[in-house]
Formats: sequence, C-alpha cells, structure tokens
Amino acid sequence: MKVLIIGSGGREHAIAYCAAKSKRVSKLYAAPGNAGIAKLAECVDIPVMDFEKQVAFAKENAIDFVIVGPDDPLVAGCVDAFEAAGIKVFGPRKNAAIIEGSKAFSKDLMKKYGIPTAAYETFDNADKALEYLETAQFPIVLKADGLALGKGVLICNTLAEAKDGVKEIMLDKHFGDAGNRMVIEEYMTGREVSVLAFCDGTTIKTMTSAQDHKRAKDGDQGLNTGGMGTFSPSPFYTKEIDDFCQKEIYNKTMAAMKAEGRAFTGVLFTGLMLTDKGAKVLEFNARFGDPEAQVVLPRMKNDIIDVMEACIEGRLDEVNLEFEDNAAVCVVLASDGYPVSYEKGFPIKGLETFDNKEGYYVFHAGTKEENGEIVTNGGRVLGVTAKGENLLKARANAYEAVEWIDFQNKYMRHDIGKAIDEQ
Repeated sequence: MKVLIIGSGGREHAIAYCAAKSKRVSKLYAAPGNAGIAKLAECVDIPVMDFEKQVAFAKENAIDFVIVGPDDPLVAGCVDAFEAAGIKVFGPRKNAAIIEGSKAFSKDLMKKYGIPTAAYETFDNADKALEYLETAQFPIVLKADGLALGKGVLICNTLAEAKDGVKEIMLDKHFGDAGNRMVIEEYMTGREVSVLAFCDGTTIKTMTSAQDHKRAKDGDQGLNTGGMGTFSPSPFYTKEIDDFCQKEIYNKTMAAMKAEGRAFTGVLFTGLMLTDKGAKVLEFNARFGDPEAQVVLPRMKNDIIDVMEACIEGRLDEVNLEFEDNAAVCVVLASDGYPVSYEKGFPIKGLETFDNKEGYYVFHAGTKEENGEIVTNGGRVLGVTAKGENLLKARANAYEAVEWIDFQNKYMRHDIGKAIDEQ
C-alpha cells in the first residue's frame, strides 16, 4: 500500500521508521517531512495545515493510508478532511482531538466522569484569574487553554510570579490565542510518567511506559520545552499502578469520550503524576508524544500499519501489542538558546555513523537539506536514541552516541534518565 505521513518532526521520523519496516508498505510519502525522513520516504512540500493540498495529493497519487502526526492539524480537523474524501486515515477526528486542543474541555471531562486529576478552575477573564490567585495556595500551575507547542504551562511559586504569568498568558498573549482562556490548577508532586495508547473508539491498548524531561536545563531547571529527552520503560510505573490506571483512567476516558459523542480513534497520550494519593492525570494529548515516540516505537514488535488499521476498523481488541524486553533512552540535541531564540543553518556532521548500527537511531526533528548537506533548521534538531538490555545500559549507549554528532551551537541536557540511577 501507499502511505502518506503528515508532519515534519522527530515523532514523524519515528513513525516513518516503523512504517518503512512494514511488509505491507510499497511506497512511503511524507508532507512535508524532513532531511531524515527523506531517507525513508519521498517528501512533498505541503504544509501540515494545508488539508486541501494534502487531500488532492493523496487522490492524485492513489494513497491508501494516511497517518497524521502533529497536534495542530488533528485539532483543526485534518482527519475529517481525509475521511470526507473517502481516504483511510489514522488519528482522532476534530471533535475528539479537543481532548488536547482545550485543557478546559479535558479537565471538565475528567471532573464529570470521575477521572483522577488535579483540582482546578477555568478563567476567560484576567481580572477574575488575578482575584482567584489572591487566596490560592502556592506553588500553583497556570495553563494556556489551547495548543502552545508543549510550552504553555507555567509553574508559579509565589503570588507575584503567578500575576506575571496571568499577564504573560492572557494579556500579553505570549502563547497567542491559546491564552484566551486559562486553567489554574493545583500543583502536584511525584514522579511523572507518559503512557501512549492505541484506541479504536471503544477499546484502548497501552504501549510501554516512558518518561519525558520537559525543562531546558540539567536538574529540571530552565524553561519548559517540547521535550529534551526520554526513557522507556519507567521503573516507577508498576503493575499495581498500571492496573489502577487501566480501570480508573484509560478505560474511563474512552467511555467518557464515547458517551460525549466524541469516540476517540488514534493515539491517546496520558501524562500522569504518581502522587502520594495515587496516579492522577496531568494532561491528555491526541497523538504520539515527541520525544516519547522515539523510545517507545523502536521497542514495538508489531507491524505499525496492522495496529493502526485495526484502530480505524474498530477491531483493536484482536491485536496483542508486544514490546521488546529491553530499554531505550533518547537525548535531544538542540540549538543553544532553545526554546527562546537560536540560530539555525549549521551543517551537521557524523550522521552517517548511525547507518546500519543495530540499536542506535538518530531521529530528525529540525533539519533540512541545503546545497547537498544536512543543516540545523529548528530548536530541537535531533533525537539520539539507543537501546540497551536495561535503562542504565541504554542511557550509557545514548550518551556515547550523542558524541558521534557535531554541529555549531549543539546543546543537550546531561541528566536524561538520571532518576533511573536511584533504582
């Protein structure tokens, strides 16, 4: 079959890696793709938000199957556009992707259906938010309601910080229209865990667990980013916790969305906080996490096309998801200055070292080809992933592999997966 992947990041490169391995795929396209994806697929210069051009391309090229990777097109109705054209497509429809598109929606859904999450209030008026903060307990969390590239969350330790945060989100519109509405919620403490799951509208099947590192600097300091690295599986996500989450979170969420007339088909990302009062939901995303996909997908044994097709056709209950009994760690190589300001266009050296190296991967996030060489083209440039028999070995392998690559203003965290040393 001919497959088209929508997107251009590390997540889409990981999806393309899996799709390219499928015996069922005869031709792979990516719109717009990147310099790494171009080694696996034919890249076509169509923006992720241009649904009309995407659908036209799919029709002209007899595309059999479309996979939509990023959040923006999903929330805006990319899946609906392909479905309307009669093209088989993997991902949630617009009315289901709202679980990520509006934090207020997802919080209200959890409250209504008894899904454990932090206490919260929603505001669409800055003055009301400021008034509420006068009597709030600190630290506290401010969240822009809409999509903000994983960065629209502020953790405020004092009233002064929180007031500045309201100004940043709602008045200065630092995150654009995402800040027209805001959620203020209780600050939870504990271990964070990310769990990705395939969904067919009724059945939900979880993949292996992972943990992301959001802050830009070592020791979880600095600004929130789209993710500076991940490891999988999480040693803190025990069978007991999984049993609780399956019953009280994942299955309840699937049933809740269906009851609301918003049946969820695609990948549901659940960000969890393992608090001393049990696991609670931090956030939902309507797609593969990035960079979580880079440590989860290389460990998956199933043919990704088979699983995605089962989701679309409502027969996920027939699929037995299988993952390798090992571990993976991903370290993101970024441009120094990310997530605020950074230079790009620098040549990247050493990528060929990964060719045919078993258990080592380099997923492109922000790259492009220019005059015959691959150059940096974003804040997060590459995700260097390595497997190992356990997390400590995978971590050592990943940090060995990042040294194979060099580019001007290369930046990374040096403590990805450090929590596993405590195990």
